[in-house]
Amino acid sequence: MFESVLVANRGEIARRIVRTVRSMGLRAIVVHSEADSDLPFVREADEAFLLGGSAPAHSYLDTARVLEACRLTGAQAVHPGYGFLAENAVFAQAVMDAGLVWIGPSPSAIERLGDKINARNLMERAGVPVAAGTREPVTVLAQALEAAAGIGYPVMVKAAAGGGGIGMGVARDEAGLAKAFETASRAAERFGGGGGPAILLERYIERARHVEVQILGLADGTVLALGERDCSVQRRHQKVVEETPSPGITPELRERMLAAAVRAGEAVGYRGAGTVECLVDAAAQDFVFLEMNTRLQVEHPVTELVTGIDLVEQQLLIAAGEPVSFPVAPGGQAVAPVGHAIELRVYAEDPKRFFPGPGKIDVWEEPAGPGIRLDSGYVVGNTVTPFYDPLMAKLCVHGADRAEALSRARAAVAAFRVEGPKNNLPFCAELLDDAEFVSGDYDTGLVTRMRS
Repeated sequence: MFESVLVANRGEIARRIVRTVRSMGLRAIVVHSEADSDLPFVREADEAFLLGGSAPAHSYLDTARVLEACRLTGAQAVHPGYGFLAENAVFAQAVMDAGLVWIGPSPSAIERLGDKINARNLMERAGVPVAAGTREPVTVLAQALEAAAGIGYPVMVKAAAGGGGIGMGVARDEAGLAKAFETASRAAERFGGGGGPAILLERYIERARHVEVQILGLADGTVLALGERDCSVQRRHQKVVEETPSPGITPELRERMLAAAVRAGEAVGYRGAGTVECLVDAAAQDFVFLEMNTRLQVEHPVTELVTGIDLVEQQLLIAAGEPVSFPVAPGGQAVAPVGHAIELRVYAEDPKRFFPGPGKIDVWEEPAGPGIRLDSGYVVGNTVTPFYDPLMAKLCVHGADRAEALSRARAAVAAFRVEGPKNNLPFCAELLDDAEFVSGDYDTGLVTRMRS
């Protein structure tokens, strides 16, 4: 096992990784920007290294500077968290070329799965269900119009590169396709590394649920599925609430999804933590592959709450070539989940229109009680700056069943006080009392309906 880990990230996820690194008796090193110098993750690490200015390009995305930090601090391994450099195959390879341990899947797996078209074709060959769509990059509108005519409207239009729902749009006719194609093309140019836009078109599933499966590729080659998470509560294709188990799928569908996720991981020799994302047609109780995230997910705590497994600990063990810390039965069976967990992302944003609302935190009173877990990146007196994602904390609850989890979530939201920056706690409270959400029979259009 290596003795020191550099966390190439910031905020709540850096703080959460540092917690596990130190609990394992390892040295935790963090990098940070000038804007983040006073945040908790910097103070709680064993060593902190200033990268540079506040802009991501001058700090967290400066690969040469991050590698220099590894050299100067004596770091032996690098954990990228999520976002920034987490799914950058070139950076992962550079870390390994520097003689360091990359805590994540291989650069080749990151590269093969990072392009949505390539990933879609790879999954189809592995026997994972995919939606009708384009198998080659679409680069001009004329191609898109021809492809959509063959697929049938409505179609989902998205950039082949990049994640997080950026640039995605639904087209219901040719006019809508022209608009969606332009938006996706701009995103493709931004995230595709040059060479022109590469667009993917797929059949759009009406009233779909967004459900993902947590997988873990072990050092011995075994791929485990650790249950699913329902991520259907979204605004602008961005997740805001997640729960497990999904209230919208049957046990039979769950088994099929978990088996497909294992095949997906096996198809690329996956190692470490990853997530196979799917769209579910709840009416038909069927699903199709959406994409695969080759990193730790924002919403990983809900899986930890129902399984009792520290996913960051497993990432470190797998990267070191060691067995995981929980028993794995013959045949690669994973731990059976217990109870129900919900995560609410607490953002510094307008709770009505969801626009970022940065500012200094004047009041920060965290909830406490049975089944409550808070992964936060800030404390009172810190400032949420406009340079990064406005996520302040992840409020997670665990209960014996969904009813108890909802009850605990309502109490936790009511007890969580944040003043200074705008925040979406009022939206969280509204959601937890929304009849459609409470019923469990909801889809990715829920927030849009709540705001219409």
